[in-house]
Amino acid sequence: MGLFDRLRGADHPRVAFVGIDGVPFSLLEEHPEEFPNFATLAEEGGAGAIDSIVPPESSACWPALTTGVNPGETGVYGFQDREVGSYDTYVPMGQDVQAPRIWDRLDEAGREATVMNVPVTFPPQRNVQRMVSGFLSPGVDKAAHPDELRDYLQSIDYAIDVNAKLGHKEDKGDFVEDAHETLDTRFEAFSHYLQKDDWDLFFGVFMTTDRVNHFLFKDYERDGPNKEAFMDFYRSVDDYVGRIREMLPDDVTLVVASDHGFTSLDYEVHCNAWLEEEGWLSFEDDDHDDLTDIAEESRAYSLIPGRFYINLEGREPRGSVSEDEYATVRDELKAALEALEGPDGKKVCARVVEKEDAFRGAHDDIAPDLVAIPNHGFDLKSGFKGHDEVFDVGPRNGMHSFDNATLFVDDPGVSITDADLFDIAPTILDLMDVDYGRTDFDGGSLITSK
Repeated sequence: MGLFDRLRGADHPRVAFVGIDGVPFSLLEEHPEEFPNFATLAEEGGAGAIDSIVPPESSACWPALTTGVNPGETGVYGFQDREVGSYDTYVPMGQDVQAPRIWDRLDEAGREATVMNVPVTFPPQRNVQRMVSGFLSPGVDKAAHPDELRDYLQSIDYAIDVNAKLGHKEDKGDFVEDAHETLDTRFEAFSHYLQKDDWDLFFGVFMTTDRVNHFLFKDYERDGPNKEAFMDFYRSVDDYVGRIREMLPDDVTLVVASDHGFTSLDYEVHCNAWLEEEGWLSFEDDDHDDLTDIAEESRAYSLIPGRFYINLEGREPRGSVSEDEYATVRDELKAALEALEGPDGKKVCARVVEKEDAFRGAHDDIAPDLVAIPNHGFDLKSGFKGHDEVFDVGPRNGMHSFDNATLFVDDPGVSITDADLFDIAPTILDLMDVDYGRTDFDGGSLITSK
């Protein structure tokens, strides 16, 4: 590192954030001998399990983590959102995030950010030093800015995401090999720009962890045939986090976090099939592909993950439930969800959250009326054509969880107790000595001493 770099870093503290998408804290905490770098990070800084958000879905979680506010402010509720006044849906992208990101605040403060592989950031922003978008992006040629970043990433065969289709095969060998290659190249790119040391905030996400969890997590939790492959992958993650920590200058604090937890999946629950079976939902014809075929007499419908909408008159195009009936109908649906049991006799839902308790802000007009947070083992899908059964088993054996997300901060002055995803953004800004309004976030800084 040159003299100029040391001088510029001495003016203010910096942060390197490493995302490990979908990694549950218990996985790392319970195996200190397998993951020694995470164990050391916990011993020398702050570490703990944190809560995710409602709903705990990556497309909603990463906008919430990077802005510090709930979906009512970000305007992104999940992988698929509903158009206002329509049954049409769309896949939210970076431009749909309506709240300022951490790096937007840094730009206003004259600070530089390198942002790599963060989900829901396409197209790449021009107001950051460099950015390659993550999950939901097309190829690197369109997802990277500036040209120098694009050219470098293409030269190392950088991939936006692992090939998840390989995970659908019974033999997971090709999938695991691809996961390692994706992880290795991601680390190569991260380390290249970390060592440039020309940024104030480095913000990079390993998303491959989420992918591996979706297809191998039950093998880990229940001693399946791919347990060793799972553990070996995470040994590589631990090694890379340790190497990143070693290469950081003294003025940089390392923050490592996941956006949600993970658990074993026993049943996929096709919520629209359940609504149809229980008389809540009907379609205009048998060949329905999506919500645009919803029949006028329908009282409710669902979008992933576990989001339920009342077919409200005046809000939905063919709404059948009047404003006067709304509260009663919603209470009835909530009670039905709370009573729903799986084939094993276990309750499907851990709790059902009303919209007022989860969402607030200027963009809550497409908020779901209810969000079901499932018990471990029940993965809530929406399901349209081809999903006649309510309970099914698919190629995945792992699912997201609201609880047991991960946060490590390489600073002993940070206390991670009763924390959630909303606390990360203000904590990063505090670590960087960047001013912000105390009402700007739904969470608060976790720094207890400086």
